[in-house]
Amino acid sequence: MFEVTFLGTAAAVPTVERGLPALLVDFARHRFLVDCGEGTQRQILRSGLGLRRLDKVLLTHGHLDHLLGLGGLAGTLGLLRASPRLSIFAGPHALRLAAILLEQVVWPGARPPIRLDFVPVEPGCFYESGQLRVHAFPVRHAAPDSYGFLFERRASRPVLEERMEAMGVPLGPERSRLAGGHPVLLADGRRVVPDDVLGPERPGCRVAVVGDAESVDDLIEPVRGADLLIIEGTFLDADAQAARERSHLTIGDAARLAREAGVGRLWLNHLSPRYSAQAIADAAAAAFPGARVASDFDRVTVPD
Repeated sequence: MFEVTFLGTAAAVPTVERGLPALLVDFARHRFLVDCGEGTQRQILRSGLGLRRLDKVLLTHGHLDHLLGLGGLAGTLGLLRASPRLSIFAGPHALRLAAILLEQVVWPGARPPIRLDFVPVEPGCFYESGQLRVHAFPVRHAAPDSYGFLFERRASRPVLEERMEAMGVPLGPERSRLAGGHPVLLADGRRVVPDDVLGPERPGCRVAVVGDAESVDDLIEPVRGADLLIIEGTFLDADAQAARERSHLTIGDAARLAREAGVGRLWLNHLSPRYSAQAIADAAAAAFPGARVASDFDRVTVPD
């Protein structure tokens, strides 16, 4: 199960109600912070999620409203020793800015108290662990090297512990091999195959996260069939020209992407303070059935 917590949902500048862009994706013991606007570390504390095990940051692009909070967050992680390392995944442009911020501003001329890994991403799968895969896909925006991210839990078969016990499969590598789909030979000579101890296949699920973007036609295939799509809805359709000039999307653009890609649920963030919350909600509801407008600290699970 994925759990997404919206930490900052404003566009460009914070408001009284909304922080700058950031959201946290939790899966099992994996935690991914997607973008890190100014003040993100305080948003994480206010959310009640805390800083433990926060060791992966994914940057959608290199605009400051999406990464300036990285300095304070990394400094606190180093001070508290909350994680032994911090891995930052991004395109080359955003990665250079992150390195300058951390190595020349936060810890100038000093060795950081935590290990920093700057990991360049390219289109395709860049992180894999167990049933989890994370993919990057290019996004068109005014900032170079912009990426969206697709979190995927692969289809799997649950382990039936009571069957393991009944068949006398000992704790240890034999159970791990069976859970991974491989047969084992027990000490008494019996051969146990995965079908003996695994339940019916559980379908996978996918969460797509897009930061700032200026077009959606090239995003249809990368997010196709996602159970949840999170994407900006900075402008109302009446201001489509302003959206194009500023390299952003309208709520109608986001809804069209969701329809054509066949996604299950649509959540909008990166919201402009020029519109009332009601106007945004009304536009979202009219554009895509069940569309939700994210507020800071909203949480959504997939599957729910």
